[in-house]
Amino acid sequence: MTSAPPLSPPPAGVRATARIRATADGRGGTALPLLAGEGPLALRRTRSTGAEAGVMLVGAMSAPLGGDHLTVEAAVGPGASLALGSAAATLALPGRGGEPARYDVHLTLDDGASVRWLPEPLVSVRGSELRVHTRVELAPTARLLLREEQVLGRSGEDPGLLRSRLSVTRDGRPLLDQDLACGPGAPHGWDGPAGLAGHRVLGQLLVVDPDFAEDPPRARTLGEFAAVTPLAGPAVLVTVLAPDALTLRTLLEEARATYAW
Repeated sequence: MTSAPPLSPPPAGVRATARIRATADGRGGTALPLLAGEGPLALRRTRSTGAEAGVMLVGAMSAPLGGDHLTVEAAVGPGASLALGSAAATLALPGRGGEPARYDVHLTLDDGASVRWLPEPLVSVRGSELRVHTRVELAPTARLLLREEQVLGRSGEDPGLLRSRLSVTRDGRPLLDQDLACGPGAPHGWDGPAGLAGHRVLGQLLVVDPDFAEDPPRARTLGEFAAVTPLAGPAVLVTVLAPDALTLRTLLEEARATYAW
């Protein structure tokens, strides 16, 4: 008599995916034939503005905790326009087993499509470990407005370990690929003068617009800890360090008014 092999323990944490598909509706607007959320990732359609459909990501429970793997996928078809945001800040929290959490965002834009991805800040809570990867695939005539805001620790506390990657391709070619690591366990000196200079709030605004091919933005500073960097393509990256979330949002909104549609 042979014994059955031992069962593998179930994976720790929550696995959940939110899926969005946006298509041109043929009447000058955008339809949402697919809008499906799971677990802590609930999706709500918001009021449309012109040709743009609006979707809000609403947290249905505390997440991501250690061991969770959350994914947001949005595919935007030719000529469609999508505004995607979140209803509240995302808190990265420690789990029971000490495993890292993962949060992946994957945006795919066809020709003539546009996406505004404007989530609320991500807060790295003490004791947490979160790995974030945002991937964007753009067709040559697509437009993108993407904002990231990261708060390293709640008021009066140290942050957790945050590893964040943003990778963007346009017409199959790399446009931007960058990594960031902050908090305990990150490379030595992450908060020193060569890194964040002691700041605990940081963010960036990425604008990809085919119109920049004819009139590219110029490199400049927006203050002591903010810079505008044109990319090797029709795109511009605004990077900001700030003492608090309000100052960060103010600087990013000023940049948005200057460079985005």
